[in-house]
Amino acid sequence: MVVLGMTLGAIGFYFTDSTIWPLIHTVPLWKMLLVMFIGYTILPIPLSLDIRGWQEMHPLNSVGWSLFFEYIANILYAIGIRKLSNTALGIFVFIAAVALAHLAITSPNGDVSGGWTLNTEQIYIGITRTIYPFFAGLLLSRIARPVRIKNAFLWSSILIAIILYMPRIGGSEKLWMNGIYESVSIIFIFPLIVYLGASAVIRSSTERKICKFLGDISYPLYLVHYPLVYFYVAWISDNHGTTITQAWPYALAILIGSMILAYISLKWFDEPVRQWLRKKLG
Repeated sequence: MVVLGMTLGAIGFYFTDSTIWPLIHTVPLWKMLLVMFIGYTILPIPLSLDIRGWQEMHPLNSVGWSLFFEYIANILYAIGIRKLSNTALGIFVFIAAVALAHLAITSPNGDVSGGWTLNTEQIYIGITRTIYPFFAGLLLSRIARPVRIKNAFLWSSILIAIILYMPRIGGSEKLWMNGIYESVSIIFIFPLIVYLGASAVIRSSTERKICKFLGDISYPLYLVHYPLVYFYVAWISDNHGTTITQAWPYALAILIGSMILAYISLKWFDEPVRQWLRKKLG
């Protein structure tokens, strides 16, 4: 899926030439292809290869930055953290939570935004954003025993909606308030949502199909949606003064198109390739 996501970003790259990215047409093909092939490895590119102009470590498919830090977290897990006792892991997760809260509350924007640029400041943000969620999930899997909770799917959906629809709080003069809000959401509410999901009692076949569909397309959706988002951003930048009424059909088209593309990628690429690899390596 990483290879497919980067390839889709490369295919659409030159078509996103716009007022927000006015120099895309000047990027030589060899340079774009080099960025694509490096992207296949998820290794970050230096700023000298920033072909889009947003200082992204993966300018063909921005979401690659988070996978890079997840790889780091997986390496840390493999080389030692998996061997920690629950107590030691709990202490580690607590320290990670404090670091994340400190980042959110003291950052210039009052949030945890950042991590997609290859420099010291952004690398720190990326690692801090990744370590707590990753290892809190590990700790949760060890110490929390799912129970049977009725309507857990509904409650999880409501909590997600509340968290995502909540506007920034505190205003520009009290950014620390938004930092606290984001810290509480990440450190406490998101693990609660995960626990509710693990404890869900699925009764109807319709609910089971919906959950399976959303679970199946979640990873493909993450990796293929951003090449489409680049088109939307380019369109918005070329149409200054666009109202919500004018923009929402395009935004809806990107949403639906991303889900369709994710499902096609799952069925025609991801699952067949995984099956082929299992046969070859099994």
